Amino acid sequence: MSARLTNRSRPDVRSARQAGGLRVAALTTACVALLVPALSACGGGASSSAGSATLKWASSYFPSHWDPVVGGSGAQFRELALVYSSLTRTDEEGKAVPDLAESWEYNEKGDGITFHVRPGLKFSDGEPVDGAAVKAAIERAQKQKNSALFGDLTSIGSVKADGLDATLELTQVDYQIPQLLGERVLQIASPKAAANPSKLDRSPVGAGPFIIDQLIPGTKAVLRKNPDYWDAKNIHIDDVELVSAPDVSTVVSGLRTGVYNFADLDPSQASAAEKAGLDVFSQPGFNASNISLNVNKAPFDDDRVVDALRYAVNRKEFVDKLTFGHGEATDQPFPKGYEAYDAKSEDAYPYDPAKSRKLLAEAGHKPGDIKLNLVIPSEDPQAEIVQSQLAAVGIKVTIKIDKNWATPFFAKDLAFSLYSTTGRDSAVQTLTAHFGPDGPLNLSTPYQPDGFKKAVAKVRQTPLDSPDYEQVLQAATRAGLKSKALIFTFSSPNLFAKSKALSDLPKNPAHVDWTGVRISGDS
Repeated sequence: MSARLTNRSRPDVRSARQAGGLRVAALTTACVALLVPALSACGGGASSSAGSATLKWASSYFPSHWDPVVGGSGAQFRELALVYSSLTRTDEEGKAVPDLAESWEYNEKGDGITFHVRPGLKFSDGEPVDGAAVKAAIERAQKQKNSALFGDLTSIGSVKADGLDATLELTQVDYQIPQLLGERVLQIASPKAAANPSKLDRSPVGAGPFIIDQLIPGTKAVLRKNPDYWDAKNIHIDDVELVSAPDVSTVVSGLRTGVYNFADLDPSQASAAEKAGLDVFSQPGFNASNISLNVNKAPFDDDRVVDALRYAVNRKEFVDKLTFGHGEATDQPFPKGYEAYDAKSEDAYPYDPAKSRKLLAEAGHKPGDIKLNLVIPSEDPQAEIVQSQLAAVGIKVTIKIDKNWATPFFAKDLAFSLYSTTGRDSAVQTLTAHFGPDGPLNLSTPYQPDGFKKAVAKVRQTPLDSPDYEQVLQAATRAGLKSKALIFTFSSPNLFAKSKALSDLPKNPAHVDWTGVRISGDS
């Protein structure tokens, strides 16, 4: 995935309609086994009408939850965005722009922000979209027991609703809020429907571009265009058939035969898709995989062992074997060309197995002395690469599969694991998630690198239109990368394939946006 920097605009973050955001690089960069009759049968009476512009999307990450508070933090937020809208969304430069909120402004101190919701909007159950709905969404994300988002909202102390306005009183000066409260972190559900979260999980109710008519959990969702969506005039798709794609090897044939016209694509299938005459493309994004270490547990409580692992990692092998040339090696959670990427930290620990063995010897370890259990949730070729690379420097790794891996990982009980993320629209949130003392991706909680807290606070206190913003942000990245808890390895692409009947998608970083997309003829 290649990248280039776009022109640097400097909007006023205090101005609602010129809301500032991250000046990101314009990065350039399935019921799969079902037959067509079976697919139609799954839809029943809720299937799309003949002759309509129907998006037929085969996905390998079909949502396990349709309550956005539970399922909106990972890659599944892209599919939940069919149903739900947010206060802001991200444009092709990665900047926060209006969505349900038509405007916003900060107070003079920067510790409060008021969002102004567009007038006349309603959820698909007829309930109004207003300040009270925003307040309910934020408070539910903060307090619901199974929320996956509460850790993202620590800067919000309280919310006051007044008609169409929602005023967020912050716990600190934080100019990242418009960036943060986009599709990933605050997809807003109808408060009436969300009063019963388990029911909402089965019958989602939002104010997004589409309305669900039928949902078969884990398998299929049938949706129709929402005529009351605020930007309905720019949604040219009438119906959506979203199906689960458990077998990546069948996606290309499904696309070729018209069972689907859009699919997220495994890199191993890219060549076959191109040979089949399909459009294969990569959406810009923030994906990053890492090896997670717990410095509170031996042997990682010795910095020499941690550094030995860093030098033992050959990132190119991950790219070559797992992304088929479509990914990139990385040693930080941001892609090159993105304003948070710190060039000064690049390649700080190059592949050097001889140096790795020397550090282990200095720490008193002979080859074979260190034996590690690498705990992961399911079979993963990443683990085998790690196992092989560490064996080359004398560390024995045993791969352990724990289907309930998430419990010990997020409880910080594991010593050694793997993790992959899709990042956040707010670079600060990406940094704190990885390196902060309470970061969900920091296996070494409550450890954080020296200077990180101060560096992040300075970013939050810097308006996004400040000429110093990029320099301050990169300094925070540099402080975070001093962490001994993570070894970044590679970035996998957001790879998709589509029929030529489907027009190009907007290049919004990490998002799948259907605004302006058209389907010509029969796909």
